[in-house]
Amino acid sequence: MARNLTLLCDLYQLAMAQGYWQKQASTMQACFYVFYRENPYKGGYAIVCGADQIAHIIDGFRFTDEDIEYLRGLPSSDGGSLFDSAFLDWLGDLELSVDVDIVPDGTPVFPREPLVRVTGSLLQCQLLETAILNGLNFQTLIATKATRVCYAAQGRPIAEFGLRRAQGPDGGMSASRAAYIGGCASTSNVLAGKEFGIPVSGTNAHSWVMSFPDELTAFRAYAASMPHNCVLLVDTYDVEQGVANAITVGQEMAARGEHLAGIRIDSGDLAWLSKRARAMLDEAGLGDVGIVGSNDLDEYTITSLIEQGACFDSFGVGTRLSCGEGESALGGVYKLSAIREDKDAPWQPRIKVSEQSSKLTIPGILNTRRYFDEDGKMIGDLIYDEETDVGEPAMAIDPLDESHRKKFEDARHETLLVPLARAGAVLQDFDLSVQTARTRCDEQLNQLDASIRRFMNPHWYPAGIERNLFALRNDMVERARGTDSLY
Repeated sequence: MARNLTLLCDLYQLAMAQGYWQKQASTMQACFYVFYRENPYKGGYAIVCGADQIAHIIDGFRFTDEDIEYLRGLPSSDGGSLFDSAFLDWLGDLELSVDVDIVPDGTPVFPREPLVRVTGSLLQCQLLETAILNGLNFQTLIATKATRVCYAAQGRPIAEFGLRRAQGPDGGMSASRAAYIGGCASTSNVLAGKEFGIPVSGTNAHSWVMSFPDELTAFRAYAASMPHNCVLLVDTYDVEQGVANAITVGQEMAARGEHLAGIRIDSGDLAWLSKRARAMLDEAGLGDVGIVGSNDLDEYTITSLIEQGACFDSFGVGTRLSCGEGESALGGVYKLSAIREDKDAPWQPRIKVSEQSSKLTIPGILNTRRYFDEDGKMIGDLIYDEETDVGEPAMAIDPLDESHRKKFEDARHETLLVPLARAGAVLQDFDLSVQTARTRCDEQLNQLDASIRRFMNPHWYPAGIERNLFALRNDMVERARGTDSLY
């Protein structure tokens, strides 16, 4: 986690940087923003996450001597050097000076809203593109998935244990962090526990049971080794016999003044087996022994188990959570929205025009207002340009359907983007704690209407462009396409 990530960029960003440098455009100022176009998992929201990696990149941004020598050795197509030697010398002395604003981790967000805003030198802003997207896209995807899994569990604790199937060590660490922010109670990832202060949990594997002459002997040995954290895996051979053996050990532990914490079922008909196990445990006087369910679970299987009356007290969720099952990537993008000649010049809005209306960007120095009703529930978001006045009463217009409008009259609002870094340095008072982000996520999801959180056909949350900005955007599109446009 302490690696220098300055070269975590795509080659074209360095190529553009050299072009800006050669044209002496190093004083040119730019504003970029990160957003996504569609909610993941066909859901009604996303949970933004990834500020830790972005902060790490900013704080450690410096091209080392080794970086420069590596770049110096890259060949061009004609056999020469890909980069100008003087440019690389300049790059080696570069000190980051950009400002970065971000929506804090754990905040529910919606399509096209600015999640990160980077302002400063055009050249420097461009160099940060891939690293920022890399930090935000994956963790946002996993945090969102975690909220869905936890919502399905209806208050039952979720343990995240997908490290062994995660996309390498970095993916495993990021997934554990994001899953905890999204509501998981613990992780099996011990390094994440150490690095982020996340509670760790775990039981044992089938190999433990198989390494002993019989299951009962294995259970007794584990209880002797872990008397204060004993959860027995009962499906190595036969679940009912495994539960019977666990009952024997549980009663023996009780006689010693100890307590069998639980059993885990990891295969078979989980709903039926959990009911049978619960009946057996209760009949044996072990009603306080919990039952953990696992085996390729996600929000849909957990929902189904609960609907069937399954008797699980908690769940372990691995691959389908930590690898973001059901969505390969968030799809966040990093787009230029304004430019100016230098710090003293006025901002000039910029827009990307596409043949697909869904890919039109929003011009300006963007931010988002979130509005609340008298009960503190979220009622809509307004994307606006900080350089222009917001019309009163404020009105949000859906960028894909102008007929969808939301008017905000005398409603309390908050601004979502907050400063993360100024002049290339992360602010000391910016809270990167996973505990803070987790609490924020829980509190703010409770401010969303339940119709927006449902899995099937979630309700549309009003998140649109401020009316004056909407008009500017339309005008810029018409001017960009010209009178001879096919549109």
